[in-house]
Amino acid sequence: MANTFYTSTNSCYTSTNSCTAPSTKLIKFTPHNHQQEDEASLAGLPDHIAQLCLSFVNPSLLYSVCHSWRRLIYSPSFPPFFSLYALLHHSQSSNSNSNSIEFFNFDPISSTWDLLPPPPPPLRVILHHPSFISRNFSIQSVSFSQNLVLLAATTHNFAPALSHPLIFNPLSKTWSFGPPLATPRRWCGAGAVRGAVYVASGVGSHFSNDTARSLEKWDHAHHGEWKKKSRLKDARYSRDAIDAVGWRGKLCMVNVKAKEGIVYNVDKDEWEEMPEGMLYGWRGPVAAMDEDVMYVVDEAKGALRKYEHEKDLWEEIMESEKLRGAQHVAAAAGKLCVVCGENGIVVVDVLASPGRLWGVDLPIGFEALRVHILPRMSRPDFDFPAVPSTSME
Repeated sequence: MANTFYTSTNSCYTSTNSCTAPSTKLIKFTPHNHQQEDEASLAGLPDHIAQLCLSFVNPSLLYSVCHSWRRLIYSPSFPPFFSLYALLHHSQSSNSNSNSIEFFNFDPISSTWDLLPPPPPPLRVILHHPSFISRNFSIQSVSFSQNLVLLAATTHNFAPALSHPLIFNPLSKTWSFGPPLATPRRWCGAGAVRGAVYVASGVGSHFSNDTARSLEKWDHAHHGEWKKKSRLKDARYSRDAIDAVGWRGKLCMVNVKAKEGIVYNVDKDEWEEMPEGMLYGWRGPVAAMDEDVMYVVDEAKGALRKYEHEKDLWEEIMESEKLRGAQHVAAAAGKLCVVCGENGIVVVDVLASPGRLWGVDLPIGFEALRVHILPRMSRPDFDFPAVPSTSME
């Protein structure tokens, strides 16, 4: 597969890095000591200096040289490259496990999938219900401070499934809980901007106008509790799972079915009308690169567009059949990852000119629900992932 996220989280290297891997004759091996034979270093240099030098080399090149350097790029001390995290469900499930979901990590270096450790306690949610044939029940998640955060879902008895945010840290490979939500909810707006997580509107165990108009903020950096912020003027956003897109100090929310949009100004703690052009072109899933540039994937036409705020319009970048049916999109490291229904996951390099895209094959029998771009997991006891994948590039 074409390498997907070769941008380091500390910008030591990118996919355009012109460096080549150092010659293997520079590797210092100690075969007489089995415990040290996989240590990676460069002859004549202290290990920490050698590692610093190697951190400027594209990790895909290090991966291709030798097993010891493969171990190095997955070690906790090495700058992590970005990888893909996906919430998948069984596409050919029996009725008994039609709501079964799994959390996976796709490693772009080895082109393989790994299962994440199961969240505690086992997450029991529904995606489908015979009483709602035409509607799916969403699981809402955000990328925040290099973590994956689950915020909202629905149980079998139509109650909110999460009383606390459920947080996965890729570097430690552990799950933890955030502070309890003042009002657990589902079918809400969920997003992150400027170092804080927000949930807006939605429904609790039953409909409440107070919940439907509420906004809560969690500042993770200060280990704070959820705080109530300015209320929405009405409850029109309480019946859909909405991705609240963090963009330039604002949260942008659109009820796509009703074509209604609203913007929350973080600095002013005020709700504002969405610009007409922004709302008009919001025709599919939207994500913001570094909270600065917004992209939309037109789910009907398969067109990728970038928002030009000075002109209040969406400028088309490319159009592809592979992008039709787009359901969710994530943005980071100059890449967009798009969940496209039958087309699986499609990656778009928006820094390339013209834009370049390729597909990522899912594990057999799975379909993607949501995607996130986060640092790769540490693997100090390096072993090869068990679920291979190939690309459709």
